[in-house]
Amino acid sequence: MTQNKHKTAILGGGSFGTAMASILAANGYDVNLWVRDPETAAAINVDRENSRYLPGAELPDEVTATDSLEEALHQATMVFVAIPSKAFVDVLQQARQWVPDNTLVISCTKGIYADGFLLMSELLHQQWPHTRIGVLSGPNLAKEIVEQKFTGTVIASPDEALRLTVQDALSCDYFRVYDNPDIYGVELGGALKNIYAVASGMAAAIGVGENSRSFLITRALAEMSRFAVELGANPMTFLGLSGVGDLIATCTSSLSRNYQVGYQLGQGKSLQEAVESLGQTAEGINTIKLVADKAAELDVYMPLATALYQIVYHEQPLELVIQQLMSGQYKHDVEFQLAGASE
Repeated sequence: MTQNKHKTAILGGGSFGTAMASILAANGYDVNLWVRDPETAAAINVDRENSRYLPGAELPDEVTATDSLEEALHQATMVFVAIPSKAFVDVLQQARQWVPDNTLVISCTKGIYADGFLLMSELLHQQWPHTRIGVLSGPNLAKEIVEQKFTGTVIASPDEALRLTVQDALSCDYFRVYDNPDIYGVELGGALKNIYAVASGMAAAIGVGENSRSFLITRALAEMSRFAVELGANPMTFLGLSGVGDLIATCTSSLSRNYQVGYQLGQGKSLQEAVESLGQTAEGINTIKLVADKAAELDVYMPLATALYQIVYHEQPLELVIQQLMSGQYKHDVEFQLAGASE
């Protein structure tokens, strides 16, 4: 049975925030879309499209763009936060006064905050401890969502009622929402896969074969789950949409921003050139360094992430990734086994 509708706010007028606004509005919700630039907000309201991030995708009339956080959050009982990780805290602090107790807040940002190696849900708990918090993650390329191509995602939270509410709000003929109580594992999957999308784009640029790409993606999944379990996540979460599903999408699609940056790096462009030509945030670039440093601190074996850090930040040759893969110390194919399984 359909639950009571919420007035929703989306903080962040990038491609994914705009895609979520489109689904929510089509499902009968009044949506306020917050963007920083007043000219962008005015253009969205007049043209009914976000011409910078999703040109040609018509937005329903129920979506209202604004550059005012107060206006965006007015009477909103459900808030989606879809802003880059580096701006996350700043926006949360600005918006805090307009977010009442028990507001449902869903992070859509797949990144890691450098100061303290914190995930976005942890920042939400710090900054908005009076709210109910969830995370939305999965193989969700925004352009395909607004084109209404079949897509699955995951809402993660220990709060079952929140999960049900978000499933009801976002589910439609082309967008399927699954749930998972492992918020930390789902969020880590979304953040970590960005690293390997950069590596996959670099590999594609130099023309590696399909065997090589499947090898890279599979070992990337092993690294992700190994690292996440060290931090307390459930390894089985990485067999779902927010783990292997998101990893496949971002490592194989030219629509992925992180893949695009990696591809340009593989073509010989500098990091600055690759990022500037993209014109959007590629979270994987920042995540590479954070994860490589954290893996060293925890003594977690992550040859791909470590090699990629050396390539991106210390201009080591791309062949280093291949060397790290082929000379790795681990020999087991499956990283985790069920209790009682043969060794």
